[in-house]
Amino acid sequence: MSDLKNDQKPTSIRWIIVAMLMVFAFLGHFNRVGITVAAKAHFIGSGLLSEVQMGQVYSAFLWVYTLCMLPGGWLIDAAGPRRALTVMGLGMGFCVVLTGALGEFGMPIVSLFIPLLLVRGLAGCFSAPLHPGAARSVSLWLPLTSRSTANGLVTAGALIGIAVTAPGFGWLMDQFSWQMAFMISGGTMMAFSIVWFLFATDDAIGHPRTNAAEKELVALIAVPSSGTRATLGDLLSLFQNRGLVVLACSYAAYSYFQYLFFYWIDFYFGKQLQLPDNESRRATFIVMMAMAIGMAFGGVLTDQLSRRIGVRRSYRSIAMFGMLVSAGCAWLGISAKNPNDVIVLFSLALAALGMCEGIFWTSAPALEPTKGGIAGAFLNTIGNLGGSLAPICTPLIAKYYGWPTALGVACCTSVLGAVLWLWIDAGAKSRLTG
Repeated sequence: MSDLKNDQKPTSIRWIIVAMLMVFAFLGHFNRVGITVAAKAHFIGSGLLSEVQMGQVYSAFLWVYTLCMLPGGWLIDAAGPRRALTVMGLGMGFCVVLTGALGEFGMPIVSLFIPLLLVRGLAGCFSAPLHPGAARSVSLWLPLTSRSTANGLVTAGALIGIAVTAPGFGWLMDQFSWQMAFMISGGTMMAFSIVWFLFATDDAIGHPRTNAAEKELVALIAVPSSGTRATLGDLLSLFQNRGLVVLACSYAAYSYFQYLFFYWIDFYFGKQLQLPDNESRRATFIVMMAMAIGMAFGGVLTDQLSRRIGVRRSYRSIAMFGMLVSAGCAWLGISAKNPNDVIVLFSLALAALGMCEGIFWTSAPALEPTKGGIAGAFLNTIGNLGGSLAPICTPLIAKYYGWPTALGVACCTSVLGAVLWLWIDAGAKSRLTG
């Protein structure tokens, strides 16, 4: 009798899977950003590599990452998120280890430009399934009204990874060497990928440790977890899904605003506000951690609200509120004179923006239930295209019209992204809303 009662309560395996996805996101972004820490300390300088060359190395990752996003989505649907994320982790980790190995070969830094371009491009290719794969895994493990919490936690893991890279990777270099720092960082990701492969499954139904109650939570999701091989026709059909297209356009506007902070906030604090290097880094850390907290909080709030007013109104309300408040706080931050006030307002802006992140990643698989992997890849491809404009447009606008105008343009994109949610209904195609 007691066994029956215990079996009526779902196990917590689904949340262990979410925690492992958080670790994947953390390690993925720690390994992605670590090269910028090494470059500042060891790669850039007289007789070494130039800032322009390192910028090209960074771009090699981003552009290959974006180009491989849709093939990565195809892999997720064909092989399942468990295998796709395993390949991602092993491949990305190996590329990071290889980056350190280049230094162990005794090659001078100035000769590493072409090898770094190739290795970072390959790393971008392997990294493509990370966020679409995590979102697909969440969609197969949790009911719709718990997915924003899960996706918010996963994306918060990514932001924490970004925030701790400078002190964390710097500590590894101080304790060992820049070569060993890459090897340890990449090796950790490879080791974790093996743990993931041994423990995880594509969904709750296939996991040996879930009970009947936990399996029942996702039993109404009548879509295969793997083996769905997307064709060219399937890809083209995504453009006929108006909700998904509008969602992707909103995410592109969201990403422009977000990437401006990722790429230029430290520069803005240091050059525009004239903060010392240590104060600029501290301010950047605070702002990034505020966004991570906003992502986790926004996911929980969205799911709580979904159970009260429904998925459509909940998602739309949080997304519009978050992007509008973010734009407003950023605009006030531009006008503020006291650096501490700027930090507070920018932190509020990024926290509000972060509240929306999990909603995007929950909505894409929900709008294409049978092609959740490639739907997430479609979302991230369009989002990256929009986001990639920020590093280019921001300094150009600032050069001719000033930094307040450059940030003001970004605020307008956030408002545009919010308005587009009037035409998005994330709960329309999902059969599981409770």
